[in-house]
Amino acid sequence: MNKRIILTASFFGALAVVLGAFGAHGLKSVVGAESLSIWAKGVEYQFYHVFALLFLSTFGRFRNKLVDLAYFCFTAGIILFSGSLYLLATRELLHLSSVQFIGPVTPLGGLFFIAGWILLFFAALRHK
Repeated sequence: MNKRIILTASFFGALAVVLGAFGAHGLKSVVGAESLSIWAKGVEYQFYHVFALLFLSTFGRFRNKLVDLAYFCFTAGIILFSGSLYLLATRELLHLSSVQFIGPVTPLGGLFFIAGWILLFFAALRHK
């Protein structure tokens, strides 16, 4: 098992629980239903990719460049995709209404997720 990947997955997993609870309890009364839905989608995809990181950690001693790149892509995807959704969901609350760069960051994070899955596929093919 890869300690760095497990530590990253554990951090993002705990953060997803905290952010999910915050969205369900703290944001419910201050943002609209659409914003809550955006927030929930960020939490959902963060959790999916925490599980992907945990699976990636099982490659252990068979770790290679593909595993390292998949780790980077999943981590960057969580930060860019989920992070941008959290900002989009709270942009009114945080007075970021005029900030235009947040929206285009979400698909970039999605591309990192896709790349991570493709790299995981090829890492598994190379795994004996």
